[in-house]
Amino acid sequence: MISLRRIPELCRVPRLRQVPELWRRFDGAVRYLSLGYLSLGLLLFAGSLLPSLHSRGTQLGGMPAHPFDTPAVVAVALQCLPLAVCRRWPAVCLTLVSLGFAVDQLRGYHSFAGTALPVALLGVGSRLERHRRATALLFSAAYVPLAVTLGRLGSGETVAGFVTFYLALALAWSIGAWLRSTRATEAELRHRIAEDTRAAERTRIAGELHDVVTHHVTAMVVQAEAARYLTAAPERLDQTLTAVTDTGRRAITDLRHLLDLLNPDHGTEARTPSVGRLLTLVEQTRRAGQPVEFTEEGTPAESTGSADLVAYRVVQEGLTNALKYARGSRTSVQVLHGEREITVEVGTDGSGSQAASPGGSGRGLAGLRERVGVLGGDFSAGRRTGGGFYVRARIPARSPS
Repeated sequence: MISLRRIPELCRVPRLRQVPELWRRFDGAVRYLSLGYLSLGLLLFAGSLLPSLHSRGTQLGGMPAHPFDTPAVVAVALQCLPLAVCRRWPAVCLTLVSLGFAVDQLRGYHSFAGTALPVALLGVGSRLERHRRATALLFSAAYVPLAVTLGRLGSGETVAGFVTFYLALALAWSIGAWLRSTRATEAELRHRIAEDTRAAERTRIAGELHDVVTHHVTAMVVQAEAARYLTAAPERLDQTLTAVTDTGRRAITDLRHLLDLLNPDHGTEARTPSVGRLLTLVEQTRRAGQPVEFTEEGTPAESTGSADLVAYRVVQEGLTNALKYARGSRTSVQVLHGEREITVEVGTDGSGSQAASPGGSGRGLAGLRERVGVLGGDFSAGRRTGGGFYVRARIPARSPS
């Protein structure tokens, strides 16, 4: 999975691809405005019937000009009208246009409709999906008897002339094939970006679920274990059970808010925890039996973007680790609101009953490091020299969501 920072790089289009991109936009605009292949074919058909354009089209083989007659109209129609089906049946279109072009040249009409042949080749090269190589070979093979017939009729065209005309037609096909490959590459790129975006979103949701579930469930487990030893003190037992119930309700509320984010109709109101709820988080940890000193300095900015949520998650993860791996240790939470950044530090002194080490799978700390890094901040976590551990983060404020 690629990093979110690389998604803009993948979206950059090289200068060489600007031409097919412009063609794609023009092609879509043409189709939208009903000026597609059908309109182009009708335009060529009407222009070919104008007396001023008779015998002023493509001349292959130098056959003497022949006056327009009924077969000429048929040849013009075969070259122009099949363009209407170029999108749906490109091979059929190319066959009919090629047949009309052959009649046009053999009869010496040299009509303006001959322009339809390179247009058809470009469209077929761009649209044909199956049997591309076989179609190109058959078209090339059909060109040979046409050139031989024109030569035997005494047209006077040289071999170099026939080869040059064939290369021009091959160029039109190649341009269409290039446009097709570029379109396929862009489609694959968009698909890959969509997949990477979905993977990043799944990772983000998994991180949110980890933070919510781990913290609340850990607090409930600690409180439930403490309740075992309070059977002789009904008042304290009732307080502990009440704390377990409140923690469960908060877990359900946070999970509901998180799942609402997956609903496109959930609205734009804030549904994620903020730094302003840190005191509630600290009180919940204290009720679980963990001594916590909370210090908050500075004034929170009105708009901090994602920095507010990430700071909350840093404190939540630090307190969860304190409950799990340093139970009973004196824990400190320090939050400093600056003009440009939020600094958060959570640490224990190692005086508890368990080893003062974050331990665990490391998924929570790894997720926090990635979140802080995406916002351009600094994150660190580890053991303290005198025992205990710390989690520290510097998060730029007003970071984009």
